[in-house]
Amino acid sequence: MKIIFTGGGTGGHFYPNIAVIESLREISEKNKLVDIDMIYMSDYKYDETALFENRVRFIKISAGKVRRYFSLLNVVDFFKTGIGILTTTLKVYSNFPDVIFSKGGYAAFPVVVAAKILGIPLVIHESDSVPGKVNMYAGKFAKKIAISFPSAAKYFPKEKTALIGVPIRKEFLIGAREGARQFLGLEENTPVIFIIGGSQGAQPINDILLDGLEDLVKDYQVIHQCGKNNLKDVKGRSSVILEKSSNKSRYHLFDFLNKDALRMSYSAADLVVSRAGGTSIFEIAISGKPSILIPLENSGQDHQKNNAYDYAAAGACDVLEQTNLTPHLLQSEIKRLLADKPKLEKMSKAALAFARPDAAEKIAQELIRLGIEHK
Repeated sequence: MKIIFTGGGTGGHFYPNIAVIESLREISEKNKLVDIDMIYMSDYKYDETALFENRVRFIKISAGKVRRYFSLLNVVDFFKTGIGILTTTLKVYSNFPDVIFSKGGYAAFPVVVAAKILGIPLVIHESDSVPGKVNMYAGKFAKKIAISFPSAAKYFPKEKTALIGVPIRKEFLIGAREGARQFLGLEENTPVIFIIGGSQGAQPINDILLDGLEDLVKDYQVIHQCGKNNLKDVKGRSSVILEKSSNKSRYHLFDFLNKDALRMSYSAADLVVSRAGGTSIFEIAISGKPSILIPLENSGQDHQKNNAYDYAAAGACDVLEQTNLTPHLLQSEIKRLLADKPKLEKMSKAALAFARPDAAEKIAQELIRLGIEHK
């Protein structure tokens, strides 16, 4: 059996693919199935190590990105997309799969068009409460549609849509019950705040955090993933801010956290401050951690704000909108929550109730079923 995976250029698209791939390997080995040939098609590898560890072949494709603002690059990318559809269709045909799985995003568009042209069964997954444009298009002819938030159901045909949740890598399902503080070099008895702006970081969150960092480390330890492109700036500014602080060792800065460090960070955290991408929310939920979500302003279809308020309605988080955010407001919300143990416990229980740990397995089983049927 051969399966092609595809998705756009963020961790929110890439890592759910990896979670499904891990489940497919597990099901294949457990049931002694013939080894599944898996291919990842996108405009770049994103995480080469994850592909190598899971024995996934990478095939590079060309994909244009449509921006929601005026740019001459939109004209260039219009032609790039057209060429990408032609070349990708040829690549899909020469590696003819039994089924295709798409996470959406601009880089998935040529692959889902190829699926339609070649009559290959397509399964799509939507991580957000409001679908992206590629998934809205693909939903018209996909065989099966998996969604993560109940509010996304109204955008797709009811008869082929299922509420699944976001596929999460298996390491997060186990958690890190011991050794997390030692792994990250944390103090034992000081509360931990984990601040993460998604796989690429978030400059506005970085700025707000740094403005109040000296006060925060007086009472808390801070694990901060700032994003690879922001590391030099954040490292320089934080070293100046904390130069005379006796608590500077409580600030732990990372550009990017690999799966082990990320799992340890969630485990060690008493509170998570995060953007509101679908994958981020379900990683927080599966970890059972209380959270403050700061939705990205003007995200596509305003999906992050919708995600955040859907999750808040479940009682698992508080939401702070970026427009109103100040260092004082963030600090005051952090202090208020960490002082309210009963609320933290309720949020933790609500997070675990919201999580769907079997999402990757359910999608993997459906891909195998469709693949066998197509054969």
